[in-house]
Amino acid sequence: MRGLMWPCAGFSNKTAKGNMWIFGWKGPSGFSASSTAEEVTQGIDGSALAAIVTGASSGIGVETTRVLALRGVHVVMAVRNADAGRNVKESILKEIPSAKIDVMELDLSSMASVRKFASQYQSSNLPLNLLINNAGVMATPFMLSQDKIELQFATNHLGHFLLTDLLLETMKRTARESNIEGRIVNVSSEGHRIAYSEGICFDKINDESGYYTWYAYGQSKLANILHAKELAQRLKEEEVEIIANSLHPGAIISTNLMRHHGLINTVGQMLGKYFLKNIPQGAATTCYVALNPQVKGVSGEYFLDSNIGNPSAKAKDADLAKKLWDFSCTLTNPK
Repeated sequence: MRGLMWPCAGFSNKTAKGNMWIFGWKGPSGFSASSTAEEVTQGIDGSALAAIVTGASSGIGVETTRVLALRGVHVVMAVRNADAGRNVKESILKEIPSAKIDVMELDLSSMASVRKFASQYQSSNLPLNLLINNAGVMATPFMLSQDKIELQFATNHLGHFLLTDLLLETMKRTARESNIEGRIVNVSSEGHRIAYSEGICFDKINDESGYYTWYAYGQSKLANILHAKELAQRLKEEEVEIIANSLHPGAIISTNLMRHHGLINTVGQMLGKYFLKNIPQGAATTCYVALNPQVKGVSGEYFLDSNIGNPSAKAKDADLAKKLWDFSCTLTNPK
């Protein structure tokens, strides 16, 4: 990334080495599933950058925020619970007194909340180099959002789609004025492979009778990849210096995503330390795609374990990506 420096910097990580993931082979990037967010950003100076991280008050969102702040990035935590966000901010400031962190409220399941957040951010006159669409819900019971759209699709995809659209001009202006490449990062999942057979159920998005929690989750995560793919193509055609990518953070222990599945969550917590990633490892690919100079100019890709991965055939379907884009525009801009 132009403008980012690579000085020799000390590395410290208090928690990462305890739970090395069993598949620790390094890929072409030099990193692996066991690499941590601090490792993949070691030596990077992000002090010229401003970022938004959604879902920044829990799970890998906290670690993503901490490590970006550690590298000098001005981070705006976009969180549903402002009190929880402020507690995380205070905790990070105790460790990193120089951290530049703000907390703003955002409920991605509400388009009104997304519009309010975007308007407030624009009014702040802050630049925006990095938009990290991290927040999400997993395998929830059938519920509708405030806008009467199936909750997982509304929160995981549609809220981020609208947020990105509303902030895109701010990112374009920042890229022009700073001469630094902007980056949009969608946190998806390998769960995208278990979407409904048609990929996206355009005509049945709110069909409770055909709802299956995990397929609906997979659908929303597939949408994250398709969104980044179509956005990357559009940005390339506009010759804008902004890249858009998606990623799988890994199967991670100690997050609250599985709160709707008590037994699975309990077993996962017990056994996870033997075969799942910990939080510093889980945030690594996000931080790699957001900050590492190796990703400069790389757009429309799907990353896992801090390397370019190979998503499903549906995730590579350009026609499906275009159809999802048009469908999302219709839902977010009703006549």
